[in-house]
Amino acid sequence: MLDTLYEWFWWDKIWLPAELSWADLEDKEERIYAKASDLYVTVPYAFGFLLVRYLFERYIATQLAVSAGIKQQVHLKAVDSPILEVFYMTRSRNPVQADIDGLSKKCGWSVRQVERWFRRRRRQDYPGVMKKFREASWRFCFYLCAFIGGVLALYDKEWLYDTREVWTAYPKQSMLSSQYWYYILEMSFYGCLLFSVTFDVKRKDFREQIVHHIATLILLSFSWCANFIRVGTLVMLIHDASDVLLESAKLFNYARWEKTSNTLFVFFAVVFMVTRLIIFPFWLIHCTWVYPILHYPAFFGYYFFNVMLVVLLGLHIFWAYLILRMIRKFLFGTLTRDERSDVDEEDEQDTSSTEEEGHVQQPKPINKKDGKNGYSGLSSADRVH
Repeated sequence: MLDTLYEWFWWDKIWLPAELSWADLEDKEERIYAKASDLYVTVPYAFGFLLVRYLFERYIATQLAVSAGIKQQVHLKAVDSPILEVFYMTRSRNPVQADIDGLSKKCGWSVRQVERWFRRRRRQDYPGVMKKFREASWRFCFYLCAFIGGVLALYDKEWLYDTREVWTAYPKQSMLSSQYWYYILEMSFYGCLLFSVTFDVKRKDFREQIVHHIATLILLSFSWCANFIRVGTLVMLIHDASDVLLESAKLFNYARWEKTSNTLFVFFAVVFMVTRLIIFPFWLIHCTWVYPILHYPAFFGYYFFNVMLVVLLGLHIFWAYLILRMIRKFLFGTLTRDERSDVDEEDEQDTSSTEEEGHVQQPKPINKKDGKNGYSGLSSADRVH
C-alpha cells in the first residue's frame, strides 16, 4: 500500500511535463539538479535556527533593547484559582457577564473580584515590549541577510531582468551552489517560524500567518523538486525586500523613535505594494502562467504551482488592506490602536502596577507627544507580515 502511494506521489507526470521524466533530472554532464532528499536537511537546520534565535535574543537582542531604553515589564500575578484557570484555558479568556456571575457563585468571590482576576490573568499572557523587540530583531537580522544574499546570488543572472529566461532550457537547468543555500536557509527559517508560532507574539492574523508559512514551504518544496528553482529565488527575493523594512520599523517603534518608525513604515508600505501587488502578480505569476506553456503542454504541476502562488497573492491582498486602512486612519488622525493586536492588550485601561484590591486607578492623560490621538503613528508597524 505504502509503495503504491509512494509511486503515485512521485509519478513524473504529476511533477513534470508529459515529455519529461525523472531520468531527465539525474546528475550528468557536469549538471547538478535539485533532489527531494536534499530537503531533509531543512528539519535539523530549522531546529538549529531555533537555537541560534534563542542565543541571539538572549545575548544580543536583549542588550540592544536595554540600550534602547526598553525594560522588561512585570505584571501582577493573578491569585491561584483552579476553577477560574480551567475556565480561562478551556472556555474563554473574555467571559460574558452570565459566565462571570456563575463563576462568582462557584468561587465564592464577588463579581468584581472575578473580573479583576480575568484582567490580571490575560495580562500575564500579554507579550511585553521586550519580547516583541527581541522577536523583531531576530527577524530583521535574518531578512536583511537573506535579502543581501539573494541580491548577491541573482544580480548577474539573466532571469532577474528577463523572466522569459526562467524557462530557457527547462528543466535541464543546473542548480548553482548559491541557489542551493538560498533555498535551504530560507526553507529552514520558515520551518523555524512554523515551529515557534506557539510561543511567538500572537495576533489576530494568526491563522493567516500559519497559512502563509505552510503555503510558502509547500511552494518552495514543490519548486525545488520540479526544478522551478529560478522562479523560486525570485519569489523569495521580493518577499524579503519588504520584510526587512517592516521589522526595522517595528524595532524603532518599540524604542519610541516615532518619526523614524513612521518613515520606515511608509517606505515599507510602498515597497510592499510594489513588490507584492505589482511585481508578484504581473511579473512572476505572469511568468509562471504564460511562459511555461510556450515550451510544454500544461500539466498538474503547472496548475498546482500557480494555485499556490495565487494563495500567497490572496494573503498579500489581505495584508495590503490592513496597511491601507491603517494609513488612512493615521493620515486622518483616527488611528488609536494596532489593528492586528488583541483588543484587550491595547484597550485594557487598569494597569497591574496601579490596580489595588477594590480600587482601580483612573488612566493617566495621554501625552500628545506620543503621536496623533495619543498613539504613536506606528505602533502600527507591528501589524503586517
